[in-house]
Amino acid sequence: MFAEAAKQIRREHESLSRLDCIAGDGDHGTTMLRTVEKLEGTMETSSAKTLNEILREAGWAVLGVDGGASTAILGSFIAGMGEADIGEESDCKHLAASFEAGLRALLKQTKAKPGDKTMMDALVPAVQAFASAASSGKSVSEAMKEAAAAARAGADSTRDMIARYGRAKFLGEKTRGSPDPGATSIALFFRGFSDALTQMKEA
Repeated sequence: MFAEAAKQIRREHESLSRLDCIAGDGDHGTTMLRTVEKLEGTMETSSAKTLNEILREAGWAVLGVDGGASTAILGSFIAGMGEADIGEESDCKHLAASFEAGLRALLKQTKAKPGDKTMMDALVPAVQAFASAASSGKSVSEAMKEAAAAARAGADSTRDMIARYGRAKFLGEKTRGSPDPGATSIALFFRGFSDALTQMKEA
């Protein structure tokens, strides 16, 4: 899943940086490249014996990437995922619990919420959509498709928002008219997650 998410980021990193030029430093795409490289490297070389340990280790590795709020949010979420009882062959409900644990951990670290034009506008609806699909008995692949669609819709919705969090909030009305780069990155992550599960299903 994370390998496919990395492919999405590599494909779109230039557009992410262009989006970030509007209200940021124009380096979000580069930051996300460093983030996925750190994620992949950690998961490939980790000596952890359980999925929980790997997720916690990967999350802390992302937190160590110098990327401001975006890496802090993503790292906290991934590390938090490792706090749930996942099991070695995670089913839909276990993965939903892991996503929800990640979101709970993140909410302890940030005051940002949907509507603030941040990563949370894509992440919160994605987690909620996955949990809803899991509770209704859908497969992991089906649930992830719904989560990816919710993340994309959430990211697209930020186009008409005014930033209310971080440095961008000082630009006010100038932040309206383009989607938030962080939320767009989250949508790319979930698209990658969905693609990976679809490929596994078809294999």
